[in-house]
Amino acid sequence: MLLSRLPAFIRDSYECYEWKHASAILSQDFPSEWNDLLDLLTEFRLQKSWIVTGGGNKSKLSGYIDGFLAKRGWVEKQFQTAIEVDSRRLDSPTHKVDCFKNSIALEIEWNNKDPFYDRDLNNFRLLFDLRAVSVGVIITRSDELQDIFNQLGRGSSYGNSTTHMSKLLPRIEGGGGAGCPLLVFGITKALYLEDSE
Repeated sequence: MLLSRLPAFIRDSYECYEWKHASAILSQDFPSEWNDLLDLLTEFRLQKSWIVTGGGNKSKLSGYIDGFLAKRGWVEKQFQTAIEVDSRRLDSPTHKVDCFKNSIALEIEWNNKDPFYDRDLNNFRLLFDLRAVSVGVIITRSDELQDIFNQLGRGSSYGNSTTHMSKLLPRIEGGGGAGCPLLVFGITKALYLEDSE
């Protein structure tokens, strides 16, 4: 579904989806974080050099998003959660969230194995139930980018078993995020930039 609160550029440049009124919650209750997200999505461009050069532990795309948001106070965050049974404490820390600010959690899934979506959605569900996260955001890639990867000779590195929108949407529609409001953005060809390598 298209989000009427989003500027036309973002609606035209990303696949945009929401669940459980996420954009209303984010724009009304967390205006600073909403503006950070809008600025990121408006300024972001998918650079050719990021695709043709291997990323190592962290892709250049993820590094760009992390760096952009870090300048605005977003941090990587792991929550120290625990269960207590009859005075016995069982530590159960969560997976790290890529970018976190003021109860808004954002994950970047550019080219991981698709089960990472299950991890992210489960993490959002748990942290929402614990009242630590109000909205979960995932930035991933649209299926249509496969054409560009293939043209650049990188298609096998971005295969069908890696993170892209058609692997994410069925998980969300099947209840993977449970009650957590979610916003999902898929990077499309409209953002592709032929920069110098």
